[in-house]
Amino acid sequence: MKRFRNHLIGVDQGTHILFSDFEDGGKMWVGKGTRSSRTEVKFSTPFKTLPAVQVVLDMWDIDQKSNQRADISAENITLEGFDIVFKTWGDTKIARVRAAWLAIGEVRGEDEWELY
Repeated sequence: MKRFRNHLIGVDQGTHILFSDFEDGGKMWVGKGTRSSRTEVKFSTPFKTLPAVQVVLDMWDIDQKSNQRADISAENITLEGFDIVFKTWGDTKIARVRAAWLAIGEVRGEDEWELY
Protein backbone atom coordinates (compact mmCIF):
# COMPACT_ATOMS: atom_id res chain seq x y z
CA MET A 1 0.00 0.00 0.00
CA LYS A 2 1.22 3.46 -0.84
CA ARG A 3 0.79 5.94 2.03
CA PHE A 4 0.83 9.69 1.49
CA ARG A 5 2.38 12.08 4.01
CA ASN A 6 0.25 15.10 3.20
CA HIS A 7 -3.32 15.93 2.33
CA LEU A 8 -2.50 17.21 -1.15
CA ILE A 9 -3.10 14.35 -3.55
CA GLY A 10 -2.85 14.85 -7.29
CA VAL A 11 -4.54 12.77 -9.97
CA ASP A 12 -3.38 13.04 -13.58
CA GLN A 13 -4.71 10.97 -16.46
CA GLY A 14 -4.67 10.69 -20.22
CA THR A 15 -4.78 8.53 -23.31
CA HIS A 16 -2.18 7.94 -26.02
CA ILE A 17 -2.28 6.15 -29.34
CA LEU A 18 0.82 3.99 -29.07
CA PHE A 19 0.98 2.99 -32.73
CA SER A 20 -1.11 2.58 -35.87
CA ASP A 21 0.89 0.05 -37.89
CA PHE A 22 -1.65 -1.28 -40.39
CA GLU A 23 -1.52 1.89 -42.53
CA ASP A 24 2.19 1.69 -43.31
CA GLY A 25 3.01 -1.99 -42.79
CA GLY A 26 4.61 -1.45 -39.38
CA LYS A 27 6.26 -4.17 -37.31
CA MET A 28 3.25 -4.82 -35.06
CA TRP A 29 1.05 -5.54 -38.09
CA VAL A 30 3.38 -7.54 -40.34
CA GLY A 31 6.02 -8.79 -37.90
CA LYS A 32 6.44 -12.06 -36.07
CA GLY A 33 8.12 -12.91 -32.80
CA THR A 34 8.75 -10.52 -29.93
CA ARG A 35 7.86 -6.89 -30.65
CA SER A 36 7.48 -3.87 -28.39
CA SER A 37 6.51 -0.21 -28.42
CA ARG A 38 7.62 2.42 -25.88
CA THR A 39 5.83 5.78 -25.50
CA GLU A 40 7.04 8.54 -23.18
CA VAL A 41 4.37 10.31 -21.10
CA LYS A 42 4.88 13.61 -19.26
CA PHE A 43 2.64 14.57 -16.34
CA SER A 44 0.89 17.94 -16.52
CA THR A 45 2.61 18.90 -13.23
CA PRO A 46 5.43 17.02 -11.47
CA PHE A 47 4.54 15.00 -8.38
CA LYS A 48 6.26 15.51 -4.99
CA THR A 49 6.96 11.77 -4.56
CA LEU A 50 6.75 8.90 -7.01
CA PRO A 51 3.10 8.37 -7.96
CA ALA A 52 1.23 5.11 -8.39
CA VAL A 53 0.63 4.66 -12.13
CA GLN A 54 -1.87 2.36 -13.80
CA VAL A 55 -1.95 1.68 -17.54
CA VAL A 56 -4.73 -0.17 -19.40
CA LEU A 57 -5.66 -0.95 -22.99
CA ASP A 58 -8.25 1.62 -24.03
CA MET A 59 -8.64 0.33 -27.60
CA TRP A 60 -6.96 -2.30 -29.72
CA ASP A 61 -7.53 -3.37 -33.28
CA ILE A 62 -6.23 -6.88 -33.84
CA ASP A 63 -6.30 -9.42 -36.66
CA GLN A 64 -8.91 -12.12 -36.00
CA LYS A 65 -6.79 -14.84 -37.70
CA SER A 66 -3.96 -14.70 -35.16
CA ASN A 67 -3.65 -15.32 -31.43
CA GLN A 68 -4.40 -12.33 -29.20
CA ARG A 69 -1.34 -11.64 -27.06
CA ALA A 70 -0.60 -8.39 -25.28
CA ASP A 71 1.33 -7.07 -22.31
CA ILE A 72 1.07 -3.41 -21.26
CA SER A 73 2.89 -1.76 -18.36
CA ALA A 74 4.28 1.46 -16.91
CA GLU A 75 8.08 1.62 -16.64
CA ASN A 76 10.67 4.23 -15.62
CA ILE A 77 8.24 6.13 -13.38
CA THR A 78 9.63 9.48 -12.23
CA LEU A 79 8.19 12.64 -10.68
CA GLU A 80 7.78 14.09 -14.19
CA GLY A 81 6.44 11.12 -16.18
CA PHE A 82 6.84 7.48 -17.23
CA ASP A 83 6.99 5.14 -20.24
CA ILE A 84 4.07 3.07 -21.51
CA VAL A 85 5.46 -0.24 -22.77
CA PHE A 86 3.34 -2.48 -25.00
CA LYS A 87 4.58 -5.94 -26.02
CA THR A 88 3.30 -8.74 -28.21
CA TRP A 89 4.83 -11.96 -29.53
CA GLY A 90 4.30 -14.99 -31.73
CA ASP A 91 1.98 -14.63 -34.73
CA THR A 92 -0.14 -11.83 -33.21
CA LYS A 93 -0.93 -9.04 -35.69
CA ILE A 94 -1.98 -5.73 -34.13
CA ALA A 95 -3.16 -2.84 -36.27
CA ARG A 96 -3.31 -0.16 -33.56
CA VAL A 97 -3.43 0.38 -29.82
CA ARG A 98 -4.58 3.21 -27.58
CA ALA A 99 -3.65 3.17 -23.88
CA ALA A 100 -5.26 5.01 -20.97
CA TRP A 101 -3.30 5.87 -17.84
CA LEU A 102 -3.92 7.20 -14.34
CA ALA A 103 -1.33 8.55 -11.89
CA ILE A 104 -2.07 9.28 -8.23
CA GLY A 105 0.38 10.75 -5.76
CA GLU A 106 1.50 13.54 -3.48
CA VAL A 107 1.76 17.04 -4.93
CA ARG A 108 3.38 20.15 -3.51
CA GLY A 109 1.29 22.68 -1.69
CA GLU A 110 1.39 26.36 -2.62
CA ASP A 111 3.34 27.11 0.59
CA GLU A 112 5.94 24.36 0.06
CA TRP A 113 9.09 25.87 -1.38
CA GLU A 114 12.30 24.21 -2.33
CA LEU A 115 15.06 26.76 -1.78
CA TYR A 116 18.08 24.68 -2.75
